[in-house]
Amino acid sequence: MADRQALDEVVEFTSGLIRVDTTNRGGGDCRERPAAEYAAERLAGAGLEPVLLERTPGRTNLVARIEGTDPSADALLVHGHLDVVPAQAADWSVHPFSGEIRDGVVWGRGAVDMKNMDAMILAVVRAWAREGVRPRRDIVLAFTADEEASAEDGSGFLADEHPGLFEGCTEGVSESGAFTFHDGAGRQLYPIAAGERGTGWLKLTARGRAGHGSKVNQENAVTRLAAAVTRIGEHEWPLRLTPTVRAALTELAAVYGIEPDFRDVDRLLEKLGPAAALVEATVRNSANPTMLDAGYKLNVIPGEAVAYVDGRYLPGTEEEFTATLDHLTGPDVSWEFAHREVALQAPVDAPTFAKMRAAVEEFAPEGHVVPYCMSGGTDAKQFSRLGITGYGFAPLKLPEGLDYQALFHGVDERVPIEALHFGVRVLDRFLRTA
Repeated sequence: MADRQALDEVVEFTSGLIRVDTTNRGGGDCRERPAAEYAAERLAGAGLEPVLLERTPGRTNLVARIEGTDPSADALLVHGHLDVVPAQAADWSVHPFSGEIRDGVVWGRGAVDMKNMDAMILAVVRAWAREGVRPRRDIVLAFTADEEASAEDGSGFLADEHPGLFEGCTEGVSESGAFTFHDGAGRQLYPIAAGERGTGWLKLTARGRAGHGSKVNQENAVTRLAAAVTRIGEHEWPLRLTPTVRAALTELAAVYGIEPDFRDVDRLLEKLGPAAALVEATVRNSANPTMLDAGYKLNVIPGEAVAYVDGRYLPGTEEEFTATLDHLTGPDVSWEFAHREVALQAPVDAPTFAKMRAAVEEFAPEGHVVPYCMSGGTDAKQFSRLGITGYGFAPLKLPEGLDYQALFHGVDERVPIEALHFGVRVLDRFLRTA
């Protein structure tokens, strides 16, 4: 079991990593190298030989391998990203890059997304070095750049240019799983991610006839774009149940003593109450307009107007997704993928999932572990190019009233120290047996 020093170090490392400002503003505006060096120094202190890799100067990734005791076993990838989304200090109760520890809580950007998991990994590995522990299978550690943008400088670069570092890896674990979800009725759920919707970020372009704003214009690019954006925003996507989501609904129904009637999934979701939030975003594809760009002067009708849409699609539905967008945009608006990544599924009946479940249940016996599909995506998409099946497993035991999902990219992002301690114990237990 993780020792006292590991429990102290996970708090120290979470705070320390938060103090390293790795804000990713997109377009290459980020520098992860100081955080990668911070992690590398601590891995080297545990006897490992970390390798720093960059596609672009300053956009640094870190990879290290722990040799297992069974050379015939498949390797396991454990990965976390080092970059974070922007934070406006004026909106926060504390400075977002202070790493302040107050009232048993670590505050700052990255506290849950995902420098907490980075710190857990470092703390567990260093505890193993002190104890002389070797896992059964090789474990490859990867700390990546650029996850909060395109991943081109991070996991995409590693998968495409350095696949040999991940030789033997068949499965991986990373963020967004094994956290406490309080249902408001006294139950504690621990969802473990076994799938991700695909990423389909879209650029829409409408073209028309430029002209004076006071004149009649039936070829107004802004009007054409606005109509297409409205159709997309109001579209009701059909129900599509993947194996992961079906398993999630089945297990949630069992927790609540409900018959899982898949003929009326919307009604089933109503019966699940607050717990429906774990699956309601993943029973359908989605496309949400997010940005508009048109015109350069109020009294000039522009010849072109552009919009961006955040699209997400379930495994096996990409063809349907693109056909639907063709229909919704219509003849006067073209569209293309601004960024595109695959949808993922992972088996929930696999031994690795069972071991994650057992690790959580050992330290949270009152909880109910259930599978779920992420509505968004992670670096697991890029690593899937190497044949690595990805799971979301960054364990945290959270108090009721702390909205985990709202803390992602939110104001006053923070994590309780007790949650970090739980995470270290569970991650240690899982990785020893994996």
